[in-house]
Amino acid sequence: MSGALEKSLAVLEYLVDYPDGAQLVQIATDLNQLRSGCHRTLQELIRFGYVRQLPTRGDYALTTKMASMGMSFMSKSGVVDIAQPVINRLAQTTEELVRLAIVDGERLTLMAKAQGARSGLRYDPDMGIDLRLSCSAAGQAWLMTLPEDLAIEYVTRQGLGQPRHYGPAAPTSLRALLKLLDEHRERGYSVIEESYAPGMSSMAAPVQRQGGPATGVIVIAGPAMRLTAKRMQQFGPALLAATEELSITGDASPLLKSANAGTWGNAPAKPKQTPRRGS
Repeated sequence: MSGALEKSLAVLEYLVDYPDGAQLVQIATDLNQLRSGCHRTLQELIRFGYVRQLPTRGDYALTTKMASMGMSFMSKSGVVDIAQPVINRLAQTTEELVRLAIVDGERLTLMAKAQGARSGLRYDPDMGIDLRLSCSAAGQAWLMTLPEDLAIEYVTRQGLGQPRHYGPAAPTSLRALLKLLDEHRERGYSVIEESYAPGMSSMAAPVQRQGGPATGVIVIAGPAMRLTAKRMQQFGPALLAATEELSITGDASPLLKSANAGTWGNAPAKPKQTPRRGS
């Protein structure tokens, strides 16, 4: 990757977290770029319509161009049209938030959702975020489909994060995470309580054709006081049925069909029913 392109992408990714804009000195300092070079990058991004300079303070902020491109891509991919009826039904059945995350290389990104909670507390995170693999139900559901060495590689590269990044029950070592993945494989889906965030429970299962790589993950999430371990066990069959349906109909979506294809070559993932390793 050329230096100019790398700096441009770094600026774009940085500004995602600053919808109200950020000052030049802040951007350059946080990205460890020279102020003059960062200014040239921003001017180029302005010229191509990806960044705008706010008139009042002179801060730099993203335009809607990238968001528009993303929505256009998603509408043409067919994934939301295909997945929405599936996750809508699951949300009605569970009366909880149901989300679809798409596998893209080493990333797991939330792309669609359906809110089933009719009253009381509602858990509803922003869409489009990349999930932390080690502490999220979706991340662990995907990791359990990968060869163990590849799962370790992905988690190591992303990092386990700082305590502020996860809940009190999150695994804080690779050994603890691998033990959880074995437990998830035995039941066919992941179950976490206060791992992704304090007071929140979730469960997830991979969208995966037999013998192939997972292309997505369906997640059920809600407040821990309502989405208890007993309720998650009750929802297991419905969750697995939804992922099975989407694994078949997903072939109609170019994104779901090709997502993550060939990421781990011909290496077989561990089957869902795998005896747990001895200590």
